[in-house]
Amino acid sequence: MILLNWQEIFFINRFTTSRWDMPDRDEVYFEMIFIEEGSGRISLNGKTINYKSRDIFIFSKDELPDVKIYETTTFIVYRLTQLMFSSKINLTERQYWLRRCEYIFNHPKRTFDVAVRKMEDLDLVWRIIFFINKENTKKEQYYLEIIANMLSTLLSVLARNVTDTQFSKELLLKTANKNERIDEIYAYIRYNIYDSKKLKIASIAKHFHITSSTLSNYFKKETGNSLHNYILLYKLDIVKDRLLNSEFTVSQIAMQLGFTDESHLTRIFKKYCDSTPKQYKLDHGYE
Repeated sequence: MILLNWQEIFFINRFTTSRWDMPDRDEVYFEMIFIEEGSGRISLNGKTINYKSRDIFIFSKDELPDVKIYETTTFIVYRLTQLMFSSKINLTERQYWLRRCEYIFNHPKRTFDVAVRKMEDLDLVWRIIFFINKENTKKEQYYLEIIANMLSTLLSVLARNVTDTQFSKELLLKTANKNERIDEIYAYIRYNIYDSKKLKIASIAKHFHITSSTLSNYFKKETGNSLHNYILLYKLDIVKDRLLNSEFTVSQIAMQLGFTDESHLTRIFKKYCDSTPKQYKLDHGYE
């Protein structure tokens, strides 16, 4: 097997410009734009934010930012490409990166905004960037492993800042807006989607300091869906994405998401999606 080059999976670019030329994003899965210095504005989906030095923005493959530069700007751009899903990559950190990216993209409160607001985390991110760029420039022994470890830390900090609202263990006991309460339950589930033990209703209820019956009844009342069904449908959404955007086999996807085996996933998928996973790929033009 010919393994992919590191540069094909994780792209690093630092440049200074007074005019933004949109680079090719065909293979982009996750993009991070760091403003080292300069000023301007970035627009996405009708919302515009004026950027300044040390601001950080993150984008998914389907999000195409429009950048207008007011003052000559030095950008640092990190990209994880779609090739991260390839079976030709032998990188232990891949699963961790995928999970963090999915959590960031799927968080119910994620909106287009600067990615990090907490000053301590902002300082930490810029120290990580400094050392990643240093390792990437010097390319000394083990530099790829060091960069991979630092990228894992960077993604964790970004995930922590995806919302200013942290998990509140007394959330359902407070008089907060009901949409905020449900969003926190959604966020907990999505954060722990690969941990079957933490997805048990008793574990979720314990996290929020309420009984299982109170949690189940509350969730059903507010969403019209059961917790079990919501968790299952969210897993199936991930399955669909993996089927179309990765080289993982159905068996591998089943193992990643806690299904007993390929046949178990196939049976559940057919029940809820009216086709088998393999047929789903064929129906969407994938062999």
